[in-house]
Amino acid sequence: MKESTKKTVYDNMKIIHTADLHLGQIIYQNYDRVDEHEHFFAQLSTLCGRERPDALVVSGDIFDIQQPSASTRKAFTDHFVQLHTDYPAMKIVIVAGNHDSASRIQADRAVWELGNACLVGISPSPELLGQEGWEDEYIVRMDTGYIVALPYMTGERTAVIQRILDRVAAENTDGKPVVMTGHLAVTGMDPLGHGLEIGKIRTQGVESLGSGYDYLALGHIHKPQTIGHQEDAMKDDVTYPSGVVRYSGSALHVSCDEAYPHTISIVEIGKRGGDVRIRQERIDELRHFYELPQKGAFTSQDEAVQAIKDFAREHERGYFRLRFDYKTALAANFTSIVYDLLKDTGEEIRFNPKHIWVGAPGQSAEEKPKTAFQIADLQQMTDPMAFVEKTRDQYPGLDLEEVRKAFEEVKEEMALLREEEKKKAAKKKKQSEKEETPTDENE
Repeated sequence: MKESTKKTVYDNMKIIHTADLHLGQIIYQNYDRVDEHEHFFAQLSTLCGRERPDALVVSGDIFDIQQPSASTRKAFTDHFVQLHTDYPAMKIVIVAGNHDSASRIQADRAVWELGNACLVGISPSPELLGQEGWEDEYIVRMDTGYIVALPYMTGERTAVIQRILDRVAAENTDGKPVVMTGHLAVTGMDPLGHGLEIGKIRTQGVESLGSGYDYLALGHIHKPQTIGHQEDAMKDDVTYPSGVVRYSGSALHVSCDEAYPHTISIVEIGKRGGDVRIRQERIDELRHFYELPQKGAFTSQDEAVQAIKDFAREHERGYFRLRFDYKTALAANFTSIVYDLLKDTGEEIRFNPKHIWVGAPGQSAEEKPKTAFQIADLQQMTDPMAFVEKTRDQYPGLDLEEVRKAFEEVKEEMALLREEEKKKAAKKKKQSEKEETPTDENE
């Protein structure tokens, strides 16, 4: 155990803010990231030991998919139980994101309360406004301040959120700091690395989230940033007036497009309405992302193959992506050739098969030509999600998780319809057999 069960008293409320863990992610449909997450949690634990915060706030997207594997759920439990064991006085506050199953997160709440952790999965419904006492489900009370814990919500719920904040304000006669956490995209954020275009992602104004908090700890956008202060995105130590809205950024680079540093936020607040100090701890990624070549683009397959060999020889581990001139001809089995080159690296060198194509007339350096399919390719696609995945670049605002969920719901409905049809057919067959069976009189 790394600390006594007695809580150190701070003049300020101090929290550590992180988000978007995406546990269980299989990146590029080929590589798990278990060791990368272990590397992250080791750093998070060291930071908690050094800073001794009042609370660790995790702002959603704990898992990468809504139905994570048993091993992924175990990893979640192991990591957070260890954090509680090492720092039992530290409150752990976790809310569900859009990648998480709200009901699964909520179902575990009572058990996690035994470990000084508050898990919130189900969002407050506007229907609750006519009732009393429900606000307590979303309020975490501590000696040094309050945390309003809100999971991912579809649509604006200003009245509901303000009701909770008003409840805190009425109770907070000592002027303690108030932190609120949520998982959404707000107007003014920078979606760099998400492959999203502003105007094609659903956002809502900060004002729709009510008033009465000192620090709004957000998740969902992977680039660390403070809304309204984008120029300070990578500053190590900044202080702002109360009412700060910040994305901590994701724990790992979730794709090659997230070429910026990722950080964990340490936040200190002296009193309600007082200044908010934010420090950033740079995360050391176990595997960094690279683009080959460093400058320009490959003009032949042989060039690329040699560069891959050099990269594998010079780097202990890492991800890489290839950039080609659009006129470059590649063999139909080029992807297989690359995987064969890397088979002796033990998956320490990892390949993103989604190339960057540059130089086409009227095309910017970061754009890629639209995917073209042959009829035979389409005929072989039995899963509609395969088509969506391959054409996702043409729809920057597309939320793959929502599409995937919709397909799953359709599949479930179709399964039910098929089951009903089978029952009707069986009933009809049974009725027909009954009618054809001769009676004693006919005999």
